[in-house]
Amino acid sequence: MGEWAEANNVEIAYTPTNSSWLNRIEAQFTALREFTLNGTDHASHREQGSMIRRYIAWRNRHTTARSTPSR
Repeated sequence: MGEWAEANNVEIAYTPTNSSWLNRIEAQFTALREFTLNGTDHASHREQGSMIRRYIAWRNRHTTARSTPSR
C-alpha cells in the first residue's frame, strides 16, 4: 500500500476505528445518507442511485454553501 500511495501522490492517514469524527470524509457520508437515504423508500436501485448522484452534483455546485438541499 505504501509504495502505491507514494507512486500516486497519496497520503494514507490512519484514524482510530472508534474516532470516526477525526476522519474528515465521514461528515460527507453522513450528509449523503441524511439527504438521500434516510426516510426514503426508493422503488429501485436505479432510483436510489439517481438520488445519490443528484445530491453529489448539488454538493459539488455548493462547496461553500451553508444551506442544505431541499428534498
